[in-house]
Amino acid sequence: MFGLAFVGPVGHFWYQGLDRFIKQGLKMPPKSVRFVATKVAVDGIIFGPLDLFVFFTYMGFSTGKSVEQVKEDVKRDFLPALVLEGGVWPLLQVANFRFVPLQYQLLYVNTFCLIDSAFLSWIDQQEDAAWKKWFKSLLTFEKKEQ
Repeated sequence: MFGLAFVGPVGHFWYQGLDRFIKQGLKMPPKSVRFVATKVAVDGIIFGPLDLFVFFTYMGFSTGKSVEQVKEDVKRDFLPALVLEGGVWPLLQVANFRFVPLQYQLLYVNTFCLIDSAFLSWIDQQEDAAWKKWFKSLLTFEKKEQ
């Protein structure tokens, strides 16, 4: 349902618009190193966090959790997932933006989204695992320093 309602429609317009913006708006030649690097960076900075936020919010509400529970779960799961995925998705997107024709980029991504959804569901089910507490302690430490 998440892929059908969010990733499919939003991803279609995202990849089309991102390609158009970088080619025409920033006037970069397609498939160049700068073009691919810019697409990967923009995708990772804008779409990656949005996708995670929507995924964890959807997971919470689809399992009948309250708004407060969903907020707590998103706060608990967002940063660990963002960091862990930050090591994988940029590599996948380099191959996508460099070698896959635009009309098939969403299909390429959706193939990996199946694995990613399973991974994010696992993260969601870990609740207060020790490694999540470590991420939370990093955030707490930063707040104490400021």
